[in-house]
Amino acid sequence: MSDATPGTVYLVGAGPGDPELLTLRAHRLLRQCDALVHDALVPGALLDLVPDHCERHFVGKRRGHHSVPQPSTNAVLADLARRHRTVVRLKGGDPFLFGRGGEEAAHLAAQGIPVEVVPGVTAGIAAPAYAGIPVTHRRAGSSVTFVTGHEEIDKARPGVDWRGLARSSDGLVIYMGLHNLAAITAELLAGGLAPDTPAAVIQQGTVRGQRTLLAPLAELADAVQRGGFGSPAIVVVGAVVDQRVAACAPTPADTEMPLPL
Repeated sequence: MSDATPGTVYLVGAGPGDPELLTLRAHRLLRQCDALVHDALVPGALLDLVPDHCERHFVGKRRGHHSVPQPSTNAVLADLARRHRTVVRLKGGDPFLFGRGGEEAAHLAAQGIPVEVVPGVTAGIAAPAYAGIPVTHRRAGSSVTFVTGHEEIDKARPGVDWRGLARSSDGLVIYMGLHNLAAITAELLAGGLAPDTPAAVIQQGTVRGQRTLLAPLAELADAVQRGGFGSPAIVVVGAVVDQRVAACAPTPADTEMPLPL
């Protein structure tokens, strides 16, 4: 393809890990794409869907290890679009929920490259569901907040107002929160949440190796450490955790999902 007629970049949500939660549109695009750019938390079963001729690029980000900078990923996507008709940018979960898809879309659009978004099932809903936990419930919570726990709480610039969230939302679903869990729970308790507030951690949600931990908020960080829980994991805080019905939970897929280092 020439620079005058770039291809289309599709920002595709891979879902939380279980391949059966992939959307039909995402499946079709993976089967016909000319180039694939993917993150670390994408199960191999989905990578196997792409054609043999597909040009593949890994741009995963992992805490404490060398990562591909976001500007480099943006440049790779633009370059591929100038050489291929169909480029799939495959992201775990949903591309616009803590996936930096908005930044990639803006960069491509500014260069005149067509870009389309294919939403995906986010782990913040799917992982609790596979553990039998509803993130909202008529008797336990009419509001839910999705928040990243990745940011360091003591950094100079303002980050997540955990104390404010403790007062303003019935339930919290925290992504990438295990590294900072002790500090997060301390802030939530300082913000007014009761020490016995129900909480849960779901590791490897929807795939082989899924584990669920239930504990009062004040004991959650210690329980996670004792249990050897690690990433990827979703944390749920609020009365909805007490509405768990384990018998209704789907069986996790017999699929391996790469663990972030």
